[in-house]
Amino acid sequence: MDLGLKDRVYVVTGATRGLGNATARELVADGAKVVLTGRDEERVAAAAAELGPNAVGVAVDNADPGAPERLVAAAREAFGRFDGVLVSVGGPPAGFVADNTDEQWQAAFESVFLGAVRLARAAAAELDEGGVIGFVLSGSVHEPIPGLTISNGLRPGLAGFAKSLSDELGPRGIRVVGLLPARIDTDRVRELDALSADPEATRAANESRIPMRRYGRPEEFGRAAAFLLSPAASYLTGIMLPVDGGMRHGF
Repeated sequence: MDLGLKDRVYVVTGATRGLGNATARELVADGAKVVLTGRDEERVAAAAAELGPNAVGVAVDNADPGAPERLVAAAREAFGRFDGVLVSVGGPPAGFVADNTDEQWQAAFESVFLGAVRLARAAAAELDEGGVIGFVLSGSVHEPIPGLTISNGLRPGLAGFAKSLSDELGPRGIRVVGLLPARIDTDRVRELDALSADPEATRAANESRIPMRRYGRPEEFGRAAAFLLSPAASYLTGIMLPVDGGMRHGF
């Protein structure tokens, strides 16, 4: 099936590694052009170079209020159009309620929550009919994950924001979608497993709770994201798609 991605232009944040990078790879592989971001200038340049001429990198922090305008402008300057954005940011610090400081909460709110809201708001003002705004969230939207208190607090709020935005933008033909990864085999997930006394046992225990009995591969997430961002998903909006190997048992 042709996803209709050829020559469409997307901004993908947090795309130097992990889920954002996996999505950028799949978009470019299917003919799209990508502006990818990250906070480290060298890593951003390297990630863009690896994807070839249909990718450019911009070093920005999602918490920077000026980032959204810079990124939309970069897409138009590099490729002449702007068709959508996928907001992906690194997870906030792990920890239980007593562990996380006010400063950690504030920093995570600025980057994970408010940064995503600003970018979505800027994209909504610039997109035409057929545009799309996507969010990489987490399975914690539906069920809290032990030891990830800050993420548990922020991700469900973003899902609610995304749903509200989909209602507002639907009449203009602009879609809003979310993806809910669980145990995808990224650096972030391996780092979380490594916080336990026995990372291998922790991974095995997690895999035993996944119907497919394994962690997902980044490219599996990337393909799901590329489909949701593509014109092939033109009647899908306001949805939260679990990409979790069946780990969530609710409907």
